[in-house]
Amino acid sequence: MRLSGSITALATPFNAAGELDLDAWERLLGQQLDGGTQAIVVAGSTGEAAALYDGEFDILLRSAVEFVAGRIPVLAGTGLSNTAKTIEQTRRAAALGADAALVVTPPYVRPTQAGLIAHYRAIADDEALPVVLYNVPGRTGGDLLPETVAELCAHPQIVGIKEARAEADRMTALLELRSSDFVVLSGDDPTACRAMLAGADGVISVASNVLPAAMRKLCDLARAHKVDAARDLDAQLQPVFDFLGVEPNPVPVKALLELHGVGRGLRLPLLSLSAAHADAASAIALRVRELEQACTDAA
Repeated sequence: MRLSGSITALATPFNAAGELDLDAWERLLGQQLDGGTQAIVVAGSTGEAAALYDGEFDILLRSAVEFVAGRIPVLAGTGLSNTAKTIEQTRRAAALGADAALVVTPPYVRPTQAGLIAHYRAIADDEALPVVLYNVPGRTGGDLLPETVAELCAHPQIVGIKEARAEADRMTALLELRSSDFVVLSGDDPTACRAMLAGADGVISVASNVLPAAMRKLCDLARAHKVDAARDLDAQLQPVFDFLGVEPNPVPVKALLELHGVGRGLRLPLLSLSAAHADAASAIALRVRELEQACTDAA
């Protein structure tokens, strides 16, 4: 398995009662397949993993594996603040049929770089699943440095990294570690095109929840190094990316999904999109429909 292209960090749809909306979940999965998404992440931060009960994690992951039926890889978000618990969650994901684990740096506890090396090696040594490292300092409070990634990427069970820092020099440093056994994926929609034009293998995207066809096209253009076409599409997508940052993820993307009839609301302490952004959400939802239609028609 080599991950590449457009990979969606799936939101988790809830119904009006705050329970899992499995009908909406299957519609979302179907839209991803129809739009050309090349892998999916279940129960990542966009999926409100911290708000899911163990049984809900099981239901979501099992149903995704069954629905996708081997057509694309299914990653499970298994990263927790403790190594032993992360190993347990990764084993759980493996038993449910996941193809790989997306393992965020331990949130809140802020381990040293040596601690991060020991953490990830312990998870990888357990061999439950191939491991994709995930660095998102703005959420976790810790930064997985390129020199630390260099220590980890030789492990045969560590197959890639999702890097959510936007700085070009961070991506440049990581791309030096890219190999046939280790992929480098952007975790930042606004700079994903730039990263792929520089050599990144793809993007784990929030926007592709509502823009599966457009994000697939962007990835295809950028990875084929069709620079002008990729940058033109990226410029058209930037207003959507900007909107997705007006409140903490996944609040804006779930507002767009709700406008498209997929799910309702979030779980506390996250609230639905503020009324001040309602008009912007409607305008962006229209733009999303237009972009998806244009990319679908051009396929």
